[in-house]
Amino acid sequence: MDQETYNYEKIARAIEYITEHVKSQPTLFEVAAEVNTSQFHFQRLFSEWAGVSPKKFLQYITADYLKQKISESTNLIELAESAGLSSQSRVYDLFTGIEAVTPQEFKTSGKGLHIDYGFHPTPFGECFLAVTARGICTMAFVEEGFRDEQLILLAKKWHFASIADNTAVTAKYVRQIFQPHAGSLEKLPLLVQGTNFQLKVWEALLAIRPGAVSTYQQIANSIGNPKAVRAVGTAVGDNPIAYLIPCHRVIRKEGILGEYRWGSTRKKALIVWEAARLAGQANGTV
Repeated sequence: MDQETYNYEKIARAIEYITEHVKSQPTLFEVAAEVNTSQFHFQRLFSEWAGVSPKKFLQYITADYLKQKISESTNLIELAESAGLSSQSRVYDLFTGIEAVTPQEFKTSGKGLHIDYGFHPTPFGECFLAVTARGICTMAFVEEGFRDEQLILLAKKWHFASIADNTAVTAKYVRQIFQPHAGSLEKLPLLVQGTNFQLKVWEALLAIRPGAVSTYQQIANSIGNPKAVRAVGTAVGDNPIAYLIPCHRVIRKEGILGEYRWGSTRKKALIVWEAARLAGQANGTV
């Protein structure tokens, strides 16, 4: 196991312990003991990773804090009606370039495409990344022992594409995504398979800035379909590109984080990590 994944596993265990014992306000000693680490080492590890102390972390996952962030997200970008799969694929003029496969490519599961894939360490555990010449087509966080499952899912979705293990290609994308100042996430092209409705929802997710959160109702409102909250939830859950299409920033209106395709603990970690960096930028410390 690489060091970055090892560190994240300790962070994840600490996050679970802190949130499970939030009412008793566990001490630094108690949290460090839970992850079998000295107080000094854990404090440094957590602060370097999250950008905040374990105590400050609690602030970012309280219902009151999250409700405040929801109220700040009422002005999601109004998204224009898109042709989606009813016409030739195109690059949407949004923060991240998101392109839908053509109807023929959708029907033939990517026939004629070549996909390179790789597994890489990140601040949130190992990730699986698959890319084509037109952009990233899959990104997922992977638990230990589940690499084969990701490859099976990729081959099933892009059944007729040629697929090759090529970490030399995918590594540069991972650096750009997760390393500070390595490049702009907004310039990363994405290639997805989806229905018109799914594409609208995924476009709306791209409008939620880092450090902010939104609700399923707000997403439904932003795509002009306020009664489709349940369908929005399904589309959010079907997001094929973790982190870049930020479904982790969608929470319940009560200020409760809710579930996440790649684990509720990881969702907490992502939201805190982004909130801490947003605060650091505002204070000039990041």
